[in-house]
Amino acid sequence: MKIHYNPKLKDLSRQLRNNSTLSEVLLWNELKAKKMYGYQFMRQKPILNYIVDFFCSKLKLVIEIDGDSHHHAEAYKADIERQREIEKLGIHFLRFDDLDVKHNMVNVLRTIESFILELEEKNNPPAPFGKGE
Repeated sequence: MKIHYNPKLKDLSRQLRNNSTLSEVLLWNELKAKKMYGYQFMRQKPILNYIVDFFCSKLKLVIEIDGDSHHHAEAYKADIERQREIEKLGIHFLRFDDLDVKHNMVNVLRTIESFILELEEKNNPPAPFGKGE
């Protein structure tokens, strides 16, 4: 799936990767090198006119980490609008609070794993039983 993005975001994306937050680094250490069921994630990926924290093109999955700046009404409204635009491309979202990534990584990873397993099952349902089974 080819994701369109504003080419002007490429440099900003690189800057964001070089100045990651602690929670982004912690989650990246769990996602990189295809540790999550063999799926490859990218950090600070431009999509449309936005940059998302993590993206897996094969799963069509965005993972966002919401820190303090996302807890204000204006930022929340902007996040929801951005998410809606990106979801129109058939992309799924998982959102985690910064503190959960820092202090509850086990459950963050369980949530991601559960989502992946559900998506795989949905896209590859088990074959129906044949005669005599």
